[in-house]
Amino acid sequence: MTVNKLERFAEVAEFDHVIEHTDFQNGGTAKPKGMWNKDIFGNQNPITLELACGTGAYTLELARRNPNRNYIGIDIKGARIWKGAKQAKAESLDNVRFLRIFIDHLDEYFAENEIDEIWITFADPFPRAGDRSNRLTSPKFLRLYKYVLPIAGNVHFKTDDKNFFRYTCQMVTQFGGSILEKVEDIYLKQPENKFLTIKTTFEKKHLQNGKMISYCKFSFF
Repeated sequence: MTVNKLERFAEVAEFDHVIEHTDFQNGGTAKPKGMWNKDIFGNQNPITLELACGTGAYTLELARRNPNRNYIGIDIKGARIWKGAKQAKAESLDNVRFLRIFIDHLDEYFAENEIDEIWITFADPFPRAGDRSNRLTSPKFLRLYKYVLPIAGNVHFKTDDKNFFRYTCQMVTQFGGSILEKVEDIYLKQPENKFLTIKTTFEKKHLQNGKMISYCKFSFF
């Protein structure tokens, strides 16, 4: 681990808009389950999660465009979260928080129906067959999303990986969910969509390499 990473970890620990709950933190720290609206954001605005948010670029841009909605970027890598948290602080984005946890423990940090919407953008496709249970749209994760989302809650999924996209649509259907919208090529079919065409650094690289970006929206009810 570089000195730069250590410095970032230390700075992240001091941010009041970043909550850390990992194996490296004090186990006695209370988890924020059921506390997000009243105690953390201090309002009753709907809450959106971005999972595996990385540096938080998508989280931040969504928050800028929707000041009346609360956003939480979730990732386990503190050095990545540092960049988004730093920018949120610089812009005084009061509707943004970051949570450093393992995503497969999501139900420990959010109460049933506490979240209104989820975004998954360019998550690791885990291409090897033996690793597919780690995909963020595998059944073990879909169960968690169904728990934290209300009846009308949606999951938005973007990827540049064709196999991951097909897998996701298949898993949602097998799990009993509904595909509400499916766009196999965002920039061909919906180039003016202001939410689907937010470009992270990864997405810009994918587009430069000629990759097709796909999207689907699904629900469990």
